Amino acid sequence: MSPAYINGLLEGHIKTLARCISLVENEAEGYEQLLEQLPAATNTRVVGITGPPGAGKSTLVNALISELLAQQKKVAIIAVDPSSPFNFGALLGDRIRMSQHFNNPDVFIRSMASRGALGGLSPKVIEVSDVICAAGFDYLFIETVGVGQSEVEIAGIADSTVVVVVPEAGDEIQTMKAGLMEIADVFVVNKADRANADEFVKNLRLLAHTRQTDSWEIPVVKTVATQEQGVHDLIEALQKHQSQLRGSNVRKSILMAEKAYQLIQHRRMRNVNKRALQEEITGLLNNGNFNLYQFIRNFFLHQP
Repeated sequence: MSPAYINGLLEGHIKTLARCISLVENEAEGYEQLLEQLPAATNTRVVGITGPPGAGKSTLVNALISELLAQQKKVAIIAVDPSSPFNFGALLGDRIRMSQHFNNPDVFIRSMASRGALGGLSPKVIEVSDVICAAGFDYLFIETVGVGQSEVEIAGIADSTVVVVVPEAGDEIQTMKAGLMEIADVFVVNKADRANADEFVKNLRLLAHTRQTDSWEIPVVKTVATQEQGVHDLIEALQKHQSQLRGSNVRKSILMAEKAYQLIQHRRMRNVNKRALQEEITGLLNNGNFNLYQFIRNFFLHQP
C-alpha cells in the first residue's frame, strides 16, 4: 500500500478518499494494510439515521446537511440502499436524493448497496465509515434502508442512533418498546405538522422516560424536514449526547466489541459466494433432489 494513500486520506483529499473506499469495498490488494494504518481515534461524530420506510429519513439528512454547512461543518453521508436480489446493485441513488449538496466541497456522499446483507447494512459499512472518519469530517451520517434488523445493526456502528418516526405510527407505539425503543439515543417525530403529532410526541416522551438512565433520557425532537424545521434542535440533542459519551469507556467498548464481532463474522464468510450458491442450488432444484439442510451440512463438510 502506497504511503500516498494514507497521507492523502489523512489530509482530507476527496479523490484519495474515494479511491480508498473503492479499495476497501472491492477488497483490492493492500486494503487491509490501509485499514490497519487508520488512526485509533478521530473527532468525527458518527450518527445513524434509521426508522421505517416513508418516515422521511433522506429528507431529514438533507436538512441536516444544510444546517451543518451553515455552521461551517464538513459532512459525510453513507446512504445504504437496498440491493436488488438479482444483480446486487443499489436500487436508489444518493445523487437523486441529495443532489443539491452533491457538488459542495464540504460534503461527501457515498451510496452503498446492502449486497444481500440480512440486516440491511452492507458488510463493508464499518470499514468504509472508519476510512471516512480518518479524512477529517465533523459529522458522518449513516442512513439505513429501514428494513429488517438494520436498526439493530446501526446501533452497533454509530456513536448516536436517531430513530425517525411519523405521527401515523401512533398505533404501533407499544411495539416500539421491544424494537426501536431499545436502540434509540434520540427520537425524531418527522412530519410533525400533521394531525395528532402533539399527542404522539407526548406518548413517545412518556415511553422514553421509562428508559431514562442516570446519564441520559432519550429526547423526542419534532421536525418538519421539508421545511427544515426542528433541525437545529436535533443537532443540539446530538451534540449533547456525544458530549455525554466522551469519557465513557463502557459505551465505547460495547461499540468496539460489536464492530469486531461483525468484522470477524464477515471475514470468516469471505469465501462464501452467494452467486455460486445460487448456481449450485439451481442445478439441484432442476434435478428435483434439493434439501436445504442436507445442502448446508454438505457445504460445511467441504469447506477448508
